[in-house]
Amino acid sequence: MRQLIAECVRNAIEQAIQRGTLSLPEGQGLPEIIIENPKEKSFGDFACTIAMPLAKIMGQPPRAIAQAIMAHLSHSAIEKVEIAGPGFMNFFVRPAASLEVLKTILREGEQYGRSAVGQNRRVMVEFVSANPTGPLHIGHGRGAAVGDAIARILEYAGYNVHREYYINDAGNQMNNLGLSTYIRYMQLLGHEEMTLEESCYQGDYITDIARDVLTKYGRKFEGDRSSIPFFTTLTGDVILQGIKDDLQRFRVSFDHYFSEKDLHEQGHVSRELDQLQTAGKAYEEGDALWVRTTAFGDDKDRVVRRGNGETTYFAADIAYHRNKFQRGFDTLIDIWGADHHGYVNRLKAAVNLLDRNPDDLEVILIQLVSLQRAGVPVAMSTRSGEFDALRDVLDEVGTDAARYFFLMRRCDSHLDFDLELAKQQTNDNPVFYVQYCHARCCSIIEQLKANDKYPQQNLDAIDFSVMDTEQEKDLAKVLGRFTEVVEGAALAREPHRIPHYLNEVASAFHSFYNVCRVMNAPTQELLTARTIMVEATRQIVCNGLHVIGIDAPQRM
Repeated sequence: MRQLIAECVRNAIEQAIQRGTLSLPEGQGLPEIIIENPKEKSFGDFACTIAMPLAKIMGQPPRAIAQAIMAHLSHSAIEKVEIAGPGFMNFFVRPAASLEVLKTILREGEQYGRSAVGQNRRVMVEFVSANPTGPLHIGHGRGAAVGDAIARILEYAGYNVHREYYINDAGNQMNNLGLSTYIRYMQLLGHEEMTLEESCYQGDYITDIARDVLTKYGRKFEGDRSSIPFFTTLTGDVILQGIKDDLQRFRVSFDHYFSEKDLHEQGHVSRELDQLQTAGKAYEEGDALWVRTTAFGDDKDRVVRRGNGETTYFAADIAYHRNKFQRGFDTLIDIWGADHHGYVNRLKAAVNLLDRNPDDLEVILIQLVSLQRAGVPVAMSTRSGEFDALRDVLDEVGTDAARYFFLMRRCDSHLDFDLELAKQQTNDNPVFYVQYCHARCCSIIEQLKANDKYPQQNLDAIDFSVMDTEQEKDLAKVLGRFTEVVEGAALAREPHRIPHYLNEVASAFHSFYNVCRVMNAPTQELLTARTIMVEATRQIVCNGLHVIGIDAPQRM
């Protein structure tokens, strides 16, 4: 409907120009026609502010432009148009037109809401990418939920999506990881004089891995510090497998796990630095190699190779993003924790160094998560060992609730995750509220069939005009917005729009259900129309939940 109204407005402007009512300067195109939802119900179903930008171009008052457009507006779906304020155009849609979308929803079923807005553009979404040095914590969980939801939404909107996890398995952190397990192994053998350094990892999971080594190998590595690389590889592999297991349980999958270590061992990093130096984009100073990121907006040039010959993380990141582009992706979406915000400009500058448009790289920052229990903060720690691990949250509240709660707020907003609320089976729990809407729809349909009341009428023959309550009209309008909500979420990379919309659907449905009888509708025509309304609601909630990776239970 939004697209239809935008097209009607465009046609009306073109007709007004043809008839001389409006005029555009030569070579001037029309600005984008944006159709919005009014803030108040009394302002109609849709609003358009095109008269304001046109006023600057045409040199006429916006209200006069709105009147000229309105004079040429004509479509059977539009009941009336009102001009408000300086030139706002408020559109009122005929109830019958809003209700017709119910037929489309039922015809398209699971495919309803899919679109081609992405034009099959190739997009890589790189997310989670947690260091294989410990279990996933709730911050990683939020990043996983957001990244996976963005990937699903983009696919739904017609993009060709590739999901990737970048394994940071090179550098000192991995050496410290292996050393940590080795020291715990030695302690288990009775060498209490050996203590973990401050840079070591102290969680119980390290001791568990060391105990497994002791069980399998006995004293084989006792006192042998040359075995630390073995401990590094083994510990990293065990932790990475645990991460993969947690992600699978969280319904997050990847097309590829890309190893930073492989970048180094296969020579990608060294070749990248040679290319940059040859192109004059890198220079040596003070025994180090620097890249000229200040030429592209960074606040200072960055070291990519130190005087001792070691390359920096930034060097690997440049090589990795070159590799991404070489694989043919049109857009790269990197999802990071908000603590990496200072890294954005330098990586954008690096994309410029690679002779790509920096807009081809989008960085989405995920704000922090605070765990609460009935409003009381739960303490969190990382390296000290008391993890608020994602798996613990999943054990307590389940995958559906965890995903929904992680997605409820904008990525750039701090999230308070209340464990007690997430477990409640009441309407105060947003995921329960939405899932219960789906289950209630299924229950109504099941009862209709059990009582031989489920209508068998052809969709085209159904008369929706018999549904004339405000609740029926409002629900139909909300259901009809699903496709545009998905498209908007895809284009803006804002997955929180889906839970917000689903909550709106559930609210509209519960209002409908409280007022409008279905099973005992006063006429067969009304029973048929309302049954289709229930079926359409069920389908929309099901599609909406699935597009963010959440189950739609038939019973609760």
